Amino acid sequence: MHRQIVGCAIRWCFLLIWISLESLLGGPKVQNWPQWRGPNSQGVSEEHDLTLEWSADEHILWKTVIPGRGHSSPIVWGKRVFVTADIEGPVLTGAKAVKHTTADGKEFNHQDSIGADRQHTMKVLCLDLETGRIVWERTAYDGRVFDNRHRKNTYASPTPITDGQRVYAYFGSEGLFAYDFSGNLLWKTSFGGIATMGMGVASSPVLWQDLLFLQCDQDNGVKSFLAAVDRKTGREVWRVHRVTLESWTSPVVAFTDRRPELIVNAREVVISYNPADGAELWRVKGVGPNPVPTPVLGHGLAFFAAGAGDKRSMAVRLGGSGDLTDTDKVVWKYNKGTAHIASPILYKNHIYLMTDAGLLTCLDARTGEVQYEGKRVPVPAAFTASPVAVDGKILITSEDGDTFVITAGPRHEILRTNSIGEPVYASMAISQRRILIRGEKSLYCVGNTK
Repeated sequence: MHRQIVGCAIRWCFLLIWISLESLLGGPKVQNWPQWRGPNSQGVSEEHDLTLEWSADEHILWKTVIPGRGHSSPIVWGKRVFVTADIEGPVLTGAKAVKHTTADGKEFNHQDSIGADRQHTMKVLCLDLETGRIVWERTAYDGRVFDNRHRKNTYASPTPITDGQRVYAYFGSEGLFAYDFSGNLLWKTSFGGIATMGMGVASSPVLWQDLLFLQCDQDNGVKSFLAAVDRKTGREVWRVHRVTLESWTSPVVAFTDRRPELIVNAREVVISYNPADGAELWRVKGVGPNPVPTPVLGHGLAFFAAGAGDKRSMAVRLGGSGDLTDTDKVVWKYNKGTAHIASPILYKNHIYLMTDAGLLTCLDARTGEVQYEGKRVPVPAAFTASPVAVDGKILITSEDGDTFVITAGPRHEILRTNSIGEPVYASMAISQRRILIRGEKSLYCVGNTK
């Protein structure tokens, strides 16, 4: 009997060890989502076994009202979720936007440009991932603003970023702010007025080693620049002038066998910089007006898109030097199917382009060969949020709050449509088997409710 008990105990020990090892080595991988478009700024999650079917009443773990407005995406580190917001206040006597001048010297006023005549309170919020409870809420800025915004845009559109110790929130002209995870303000800095033709800012910061990068392309290009600040102190480390017109895209950091590259999209030109000092590595002619889409990376290539005017995208080989325009470093070009705002997404061997109306095109990422193009969602819709990819699926979310789950790969198939019943303009985040969707008024956490 004694030997049977001992033998049973040993078997249970081995079983527990095996379960623990399987959990550590072979179990579902979970990730933080620390910045705009998640790990590596690419919009791709490596997690599995997520709940990919939900509604306003099903599989919603929690729903939390977020004050004011904001198109910034939520970010996640551990059990903390961070998001920014702007609360618009009363009209301020004498408050107005800065004047805007085009490249040919003409004054520019957009009919949909609003906001600078009011007081604005810009917030950084921290929530608990498990419950949705607001852990802390801080006012980063309160007062007049430098410029207008497009009526569809917000003063809290750049997505914050975290290194696991601090969270960095960027509000354009109104400043860059660093908080610790307890909500203590560590430092703040300002780059001065950032004028983008009265359309507001949207470019999100990106991290590399101890540097935080901000792309500040402005109006007619006279004051455009790219800056790096020390993430621990907020001190500006370097700044390079850019002869580029206004843009709303975000930089990304690429890694090659030779070196890291800081890749920056723009209307006239795409430029790769040395992230350590801002020295230019290579450049190539840009893809056209008003670039908002963020570059994506993979297969030794960087992919760029713009769609405010002509619809254009291209793939450029990393690691070059000098002017790569009209060289074999430009691997392919495709002149259809791109969006004004939503970024493309690279998932495994395919790159997916999406129009503002949600028409989806799939290309072979390495060759540009069309796999399918112009595939529609089931209902007419407009799209501002960028797609994400997870577990063999592409997820695209419309402004109506409908998320279409699409099979990844060369065959287009819409598996289901999920809705939260609230307008959505921000891109979703995926972390620890949860999907975070920022609606117009609330932040939703989707997951398995069992």
